[in-house]
Amino acid sequence: MKILVPTKRVPSTDEPVRVHPDGSGIDNATLTHMINPFDAIALEEALRIRERQGPGVGVVAVGIGSVAFESELRTALAMGADRALRIDCDDSVLDPWSVAQVLAAIVRREKPDLVLMGKQAVDDDSNQAGQILAGLLDWPQATFASKIQFLEPARLQVARETDRGLETVVIRLPAVVTTDLRLNEPRYASLPALMKARKRPIETVSQRELGVSLEPKVRIMRLEQAAVGRECVRVADVAELVRRLRYEAKVI
Repeated sequence: MKILVPTKRVPSTDEPVRVHPDGSGIDNATLTHMINPFDAIALEEALRIRERQGPGVGVVAVGIGSVAFESELRTALAMGADRALRIDCDDSVLDPWSVAQVLAAIVRREKPDLVLMGKQAVDDDSNQAGQILAGLLDWPQATFASKIQFLEPARLQVARETDRGLETVVIRLPAVVTTDLRLNEPRYASLPALMKARKRPIETVSQRELGVSLEPKVRIMRLEQAAVGRECVRVADVAELVRRLRYEAKVI
């Protein structure tokens, strides 16, 4: 069985993101990057499936973007992925539709049994690529997975996180599954593993080789830095606190 794990390169969640004064984009020169946390969860689950089912399972990590993405793909290799594949293309045109188009071409090329990916990226929070990909492939899908269990070699039982609780669905492979936060805790890539991953090859293919012409459906017009301000006020007693909350803040 082959599991394909798409990943996205996102700004580190431990650093503030700064927007150019003209609103044209993010100042990437000041940022470090990482694998999207939801995608790291998907990769961890793929590795756990391989550990449970044995060496017959192959895990392929995929990244779409420039050569800078290779650092994050090497982290995926250090975590335990068998192969890493980078699709070389312009990052600026990668809206969810374009990502799904590229991934669909990779799926047809690699022929995986399961596509396991994060439910969304933490930089844009679109939560669309997985669903669009399943539609393009005409594959069954299970989104927001918090538990994945094999009933048979080609049947999955997936517990989905919904607003009303857990929903359990059964799907047949090949399928697309997107992961939620409570599925697992990703392992850390050790320093020796990272050093070994630096010497491992990363296969590169261009979007043109895949026969994909990117036509973004979404265009970002402008970005603005959100201002977060807090004002601390000391109140004399509980009565004043209640009055302020009720009549000034209007939260009770």
